[in-house]
Amino acid sequence: DVLKSNNYLLNNNVLKVSLYDLEKIQDIKSNGLVIINGLKAIDLKSDEFKNKLFFELNNTDNMIILEGSEDEINHFFEYDGNLKESKYPFEIKEKQLLAVDVYNDILDSIDEGKFSDKFKIELLDYITATISKTTLDYISYRDTLIREIMFNNRIPKLSVEKSLDDIFKELNELVGLDNVKKTLYDLVDLITFKKKASDLKINNVNLHMMFLGNAGTGKTTVARIVAEILYNLHYIKENKLIEVTNKDLVAEYVGQTAPKTNDVIMRAMNGVLFIDEAYQLATSDNNSYNAEAIATLIKAMEDYRDKLVVIFAGYTKEMQALINSNSGIISRIGYTLEFSDYTNEELVDIFKSMANKSGFVVEDSAIDKLKEIINEHKSDKNFGNARFVRNVYEKSIIKHATNTKNKKRHDILITLTDKDITD
Repeated sequence: DVLKSNNYLLNNNVLKVSLYDLEKIQDIKSNGLVIINGLKAIDLKSDEFKNKLFFELNNTDNMIILEGSEDEINHFFEYDGNLKESKYPFEIKEKQLLAVDVYNDILDSIDEGKFSDKFKIELLDYITATISKTTLDYISYRDTLIREIMFNNRIPKLSVEKSLDDIFKELNELVGLDNVKKTLYDLVDLITFKKKASDLKINNVNLHMMFLGNAGTGKTTVARIVAEILYNLHYIKENKLIEVTNKDLVAEYVGQTAPKTNDVIMRAMNGVLFIDEAYQLATSDNNSYNAEAIATLIKAMEDYRDKLVVIFAGYTKEMQALINSNSGIISRIGYTLEFSDYTNEELVDIFKSMANKSGFVVEDSAIDKLKEIINEHKSDKNFGNARFVRNVYEKSIIKHATNTKNKKRHDILITLTDKDITD
C-alpha cells in the first residue's frame, strides 16, 4: 500500500506465485509487485528458463520479493552469485516463536479468569507440543486455538503417535490379506536388523513397491499403514501419504508433464507417494506425455531413494502394461504385494466389523440377506470387494434410520435386521 501510494510501483498489479507454477517470465514484467515462493523448484527448471529468470531479476524495475526458508533462498542465489548483493539489500526474517510467547498472547485474548490453573497448564503443554509442527501461520494457529477454547471450552486433543505394536494391531484387524501382512512383518524385521547390524555390509533396502489387486481389496488402506510403519522406523521423515492418479502427473501440453510430475514428487518428499490406477500411465492417451511422466518418476525413485517411497497400485492384469512400458520400473521395485479378492466369508466379516465398531448389533437374518446380495453381485465385472460391502453398509444404515424413525427402544435402534439390508 505504501509503495502504491507513493507511485513507486510501475503499476498496481500484485502477483504471488510459486516457482513450480511460474512458466511465463513475462508475468514478472507485467506486475508491479511479484512475490515468488517455492524456490526449490529452481533445481527442476531448464537452463533456458533459469537464464531468462535471472536476467529479468537482475534488470526489472518492478519490486520482487523472494519468500522461503533461509536455506532455500541461499540455495536459490547460488545460481547467480551477484544477484543477492546487487539487487536484494533488504532481508525480513521471521522470528521463531516460543511456546510461552504464543501462550501469553492467547491468554491476553481470552477471559483467563474463566479457566482454572490446570486448564492453563494443559494449554501450555498443548502449545509446546504443537507450535513447532503446525503448518498454519501464526495468526491462523492462534485464532483457531482461541475459537476452540471460547466456543467449546476445551483444548484440542493431541494427536498420538502410534507405536509399531499399535500399527500392526491396526493391520491385523484388517480381514484377510495374510500374505500382505507376512510381507510387511518381514520388511520390518529386515529394516530393524539392518539398523542393529550396522557394521555389516548389507545393501540398502529398496522400498519402492507394486500393489496388485482388484478394486476394494485394501491397497490404499495398506499404503497408509506402510507410511506409518516407515515413519515409525525413521525410514521416512514425515508420516504422510500423497495419493495421486494419472491426471495429477500428466499434463495436456508439451513441456508441462515433467514439471507437473516433479511438483507431485516434491510434495511427497520425505513420505510415501501412492499412484493409484498406475496402469493408466501406460494405457491412456498422450503416450509420449505418459512416457515423460514415467521417466521423471524413475529418475526420482533413484535420486531420492532415501527420502521417498513410491507405490504403484492397480489391477493385476492391467499393471503389466505399465511394467512393459519402461524396463526401469521393475528394476526399482523392491516389493510386489498381491491383494487377492475377498472370499464371501471375509466380506461378511468386513460388514460385521463395520457394524460392531459403530455399536450396532447384526441379526442372523440380516447376515443371511447380506450373503444373498454378495452372491448376486460377486460375479459382476467391476465388483468392488470391501468397497461394495461398505456401500451396502452405508445404504443399510440409511434404510435402518427410516425403518426406525418412529421407534424409541434402544435395543431396536441399535439392531440391524434383514429389513434394513439393501444394495
